[in-house]
Amino acid sequence: MSPELYLSYPSAFLIGLLGSAHCLGMCGGISASLSMALPVGQGFRLRQTLMLLAFNGGRITSYALIAAIVALASTSAAHQWSQLAPVLRSIAGALLILMGLSMGQWWQGIRYVERVGAPIWKRLSPLTQRFLPVHHTGQALALGALWGWLPCGLIYSTLGWAALQPTVGSAALTMVFFGLGTLPSMLATGYAAGWIKALQGRTGVRRAAGVLLILFGIWTLPLPWLAGH
Repeated sequence: MSPELYLSYPSAFLIGLLGSAHCLGMCGGISASLSMALPVGQGFRLRQTLMLLAFNGGRITSYALIAAIVALASTSAAHQWSQLAPVLRSIAGALLILMGLSMGQWWQGIRYVERVGAPIWKRLSPLTQRFLPVHHTGQALALGALWGWLPCGLIYSTLGWAALQPTVGSAALTMVFFGLGTLPSMLATGYAAGWIKALQGRTGVRRAAGVLLILFGIWTLPLPWLAGH
């Protein structure tokens, strides 16, 4: 069985979990602002939870949609070029390694990759203003769905890996598990749990996460000694 077929979903979850510090920088502010906009009073915690779940649900749904689009494109290309799989593996592995280098604060080359999605975000970002300030879960869901298209190296790294999955559905599900991995930190930020931010801001923690992401990248590369597995 090829490496991309086993442990795919748990590994995607772990990538999201390890990369949560990056997510806090990209999406943590908007997640925290949803809570701050709610009036404090009876039922506050329930409203806060529903708002955060709606926002993150929209965000993760967008990840799955993007993965399905990428998987459809790669599958179509694979029909025309049978040697595409090693190329996709190389791209996915390289992206994960770049993300690991960024996470460990050794090199920020992943920022060049993030520019790929800038034109799409330029068109979508004005739409987010229609749902601000957020007063109900429907607005939070729509805002999250738009926010899921924010250019992000961690998302692109995992998308490259998701494109290796055998079906469009499994590619989308891979990104769902990735999104679930980012969920604990995003919810904690919404609940104003600053200690998580402080923990992930520590150099040792970030570097450990960076090393693990780099190892994921190396594991994904089509290396000769993996050919028989």
